[in-house]
Amino acid sequence: MEAPTKTQADLTVRVFNRQFGSNPRGARLARRVGLHQLHTWGIPYLGDASESAALIIGELTANAVTHGRVPGRDFELRLTHTPGDREILGVLRIEVSDTRGECRPPGPGEMAAPADGDDSGRGMLIVDALADRRAVIDREPPPGKTVRAELDLLY
Repeated sequence: MEAPTKTQADLTVRVFNRQFGSNPRGARLARRVGLHQLHTWGIPYLGDASESAALIIGELTANAVTHGRVPGRDFELRLTHTPGDREILGVLRIEVSDTRGECRPPGPGEMAAPADGDDSGRGMLIVDALADRRAVIDREPPPGKTVRAELDLLY
C-alpha cells in the first residue's frame, strides 16, 4: 500500500500575544516590541510592510490607551502571520484589544474627515488607508472590543 501523496505545503502560522500597561509608555513599548517580532519573522525593519504595520500598531495602541482605557486593566497586542502562496507572502493580522466595549471606533468606511484645524480624528483614517481589511469585533473573552487590521504582504 502506497503512502498518500502530500497535496498541500506545510503551513506555519506565527502568533505573538502580549499585554501592555494602558498608558502612553505601554503604547510605545507595544509598537517597538511588535516591530521587533515582525523582524524576527522575516518582515524587515523599514520595509513597506513594517512601516505600514508600525503606523497601524501605533494608532491602534494609542486609541486603546486614550479611548479604551479602564483603570487597572491592560490592553493586548496580538500579531498573527499566516504564510501565503505564490502571489502573496502572507497576511499579517494586527489586533489590539481593550476592556472598554462601549467606546468603539467607527467601522471601515464610516469615518468622516475631521474639520480643518482639528487636532485629532485622523488616526483611523490612516489605518483605513493602509490596511487591506479592518474590523471592530467583540473581545474574547468579554468584556471589551478588539480592533483588527490586516495587511497582505506582497512579494
